[in-house]
Amino acid sequence: MAAPLVVPPPPPGGPQPTQKTSEVIGTFRPVKLFKLSSPDTSVTSLDFDDSGELLIAACDDDSLQLYNAKEGKHVKELLSKKYGAHLARFTHHSTSILYASTKHDETIRYLSTHDFQYLRYFKGHTAPVTALALNPSSDTFLSCSLDNTVRLWSLSSPSPHGRLNLATPHLAAFDPSATVIAIASSSTSSVLLYDLRHYDKPPFSTFDLRPLSPPSTPPTWTKLEFSNDGKSILLATSSPSGHVLLDAFKGDLKAYCTYPPAKTPFKHSRAAPGSPGGPLGQGDVCFSADGRFLVGGSGADHDAVVWDTQGTVVDEGDRKLLRPMAQLPCKGRVAVCEWNPRYNMMATGDHDLTFWLPD
Repeated sequence: MAAPLVVPPPPPGGPQPTQKTSEVIGTFRPVKLFKLSSPDTSVTSLDFDDSGELLIAACDDDSLQLYNAKEGKHVKELLSKKYGAHLARFTHHSTSILYASTKHDETIRYLSTHDFQYLRYFKGHTAPVTALALNPSSDTFLSCSLDNTVRLWSLSSPSPHGRLNLATPHLAAFDPSATVIAIASSSTSSVLLYDLRHYDKPPFSTFDLRPLSPPSTPPTWTKLEFSNDGKSILLATSSPSGHVLLDAFKGDLKAYCTYPPAKTPFKHSRAAPGSPGGPLGQGDVCFSADGRFLVGGSGADHDAVVWDTQGTVVDEGDRKLLRPMAQLPCKGRVAVCEWNPRYNMMATGDHDLTFWLPD
């Protein structure tokens, strides 16, 4: 199932060299390529476990693919033919995952990857789930849905602990301290910040992004993510204008992360939640573990690009532009992207799955 490229992964159990991400970020190259069930199958989500040793990929052929990232091996395939699978997320236990259904119903499923037994079902959403966010310090998680609700759950209970009724709350994220919830509403072009201890109260801060990202039809927002230092918020988009980097405290624009000059017309990798057509996705860009760099798709059929959030921002009228610091060669498109939380490694996917390491 796997087709290795030129550079082998680190040996299993071998010493892991310690390098600053800033020293190697421009040298990342694909080191292992995994084929999927067919050339038309798409990876729709990626997630590493807390140890960084395992990766789970959801695919639109109704399968979940489990990989050992440290050894560079495919471990097993888990089929969910009746319910479909998207937004697969590890819990804080490396043998269990959450994932959203894509057909039959909108249930969120809690699955043991060890023996393929369902541990619990989380029912309540009446339209497709668009985001799952796990609390970084506990066994609670958030779900967003096209039914215009955000629900707070605990792995120990099938009933939600809380519910927010909002307009198009398609994306959500916890901050690194697990005290703040951010929710992005594409139709109102706003990001709402809630105190997790008082999630049933009004948001303590609202970032009005209409001057930066006017409401569009269909929506273009694809991902919401805090940097690990808690200072920045990434609002990924499927727009050729690029991604939006915000100050996490004030909501001010830090920069538009723009794409490199295009030799071919721009192609967004996946449709945003609430947009029709195309394979599902979770955004084609992510923060590095140190919170300094963004890595994502190039807006073309090949290559990845890197933005240095501490780099020079160019003022062009009312726009602040952050251009890529490096382009990383890759034959395939980067449609989904995830950084390993423990190692200088990332994974990307589209119609195959690729592991990347510094050269």
